[in-house]
Amino acid sequence: MLRVSSNPVVDTVVKLASTAVIMFAFVFVVMVPLYNVLCDALGINGKTSGEAYTSVQAGVDESRTVTIQFVATNNEGMPWDFGPSVTMMKVHPGASNDTVFHARNPLPRAMVAQAIPSVSPSRAAAYFHKTECFCFNQQPLDGDSSAEMPLQFIIDRDLPSDIHTITLSYTIFDVTDMVGGSIAAR
Repeated sequence: MLRVSSNPVVDTVVKLASTAVIMFAFVFVVMVPLYNVLCDALGINGKTSGEAYTSVQAGVDESRTVTIQFVATNNEGMPWDFGPSVTMMKVHPGASNDTVFHARNPLPRAMVAQAIPSVSPSRAAAYFHKTECFCFNQQPLDGDSSAEMPLQFIIDRDLPSDIHTITLSYTIFDVTDMVGGSIAAR
């Protein structure tokens, strides 16, 4: 037991401060790695790379078809209309694929958005390679305007054979206040 002083008020303050420091350290040092391990173990929140994939010549596996599902969600308070042009595609591993997501800013003022991707099942994330993605950059959009946001991807030929369907979901966030300064027009 920690005993600093004979004054019970000082003892209580020291104990509370120590507890706060330990809790802070636990949250930022232990919880993030633990969260990542649990997500991997439970197959949730598959993270894709935040950088463009550089394709290598490997050929297309036309003997195999993988279903790709596209899902779009707005974060709370994000007023944009946001979604994929198609909700499902059948693709061959190794082939380059293109699709488009649509965004519309219904407000009269310019805004900036950031899309965060997630792949499910999470073990498929390592085999889902984006060669071009609107999620790589923040997306400015003038008031009462819309945009097409391209996505190009390749499913790796080494995708485990028991994975037949991959879901790529995006959550779009309003980051206008974080950008600060002027907002570039699209």
